[in-house]
Amino acid sequence: MRIFVTGATGFIGSAVVRELIDVGHQVVGFARSDKSDAALTAAGAAVHHGSLDDLDSLRRGAAAADGVIHLAFIHDFSNYAGAVAADLRAIEAMGAALDGSGKPFVITSGTLAVPSLGRLATEEDQGAAEFPRAASENAAIALVERGVRSSVVRLAPCVHDFNRHGFASVLIDIARRKGVSAFVGEGSNRWPAVHRLDAAHLFRLAVEAAPAGSQLHGVGEEGVLFRDIADAIGRRLNLPVVSISRGEADAHFGWLSAFVTTDNPTSSVLTQERLGWRPEGPALTADIGSA
Repeated sequence: MRIFVTGATGFIGSAVVRELIDVGHQVVGFARSDKSDAALTAAGAAVHHGSLDDLDSLRRGAAAADGVIHLAFIHDFSNYAGAVAADLRAIEAMGAALDGSGKPFVITSGTLAVPSLGRLATEEDQGAAEFPRAASENAAIALVERGVRSSVVRLAPCVHDFNRHGFASVLIDIARRKGVSAFVGEGSNRWPAVHRLDAAHLFRLAVEAAPAGSQLHGVGEEGVLFRDIADAIGRRLNLPVVSISRGEADAHFGWLSAFVTTDNPTSSVLTQERLGWRPEGPALTADIGSA
């Protein structure tokens, strides 16, 4: 397959490109800089130039491909609403280019889309309407009625390897600045996690075979206790590990305070059954401690 990949030089995207090429797919990576161009060329991928606000370029890239994996996102938390809106426009533009084709279109979301349920969230649970990227999820799934084999991969908040750890990398930076590794209250809330290479493998399986309209969970560990994440960070940085109150969380964690008490245990059992995906990477806390 000739697969158009947005976000192809990012932390996850670069692993997806390698995964696809290694099994014989042709990859066309979306690039907006000379640096990205060079990285894609070195990886053995073709290059399609453009940016997320260049909707004509996105349409052309999608139309010329046998399938699309959309990973690009503007990670600007000072204008998160703008980033979410840009993501939706990109999905709508590429989706329109795929109308009636039966081609696969895999988009990216997060397990945080599912509100706290007091149980493991599953792929059958719908995202909360107030989740910022809910409109993107809904737009992708609606493409099924227009003849597109669309699917959504919800990634755990901690996509990690020995070098980077998703949201946990932000926690590491905060701990380094503050001089302590903190959790809120008892730290008994849980975050799912997945290794970067397992996530890349899932995206490849999804573009190859995900059922139309499916919601897939990129989750290797269903729920890591937040205090265990804080402990691992404390050991890594040789810092004290402390509990803080919910009232102190905003000042300590900044924009991440909206998530530090979220309980988001999430299952990937249905994803594994549907696609034969088996996450095998190291645990999050092991990767945090390995650096």
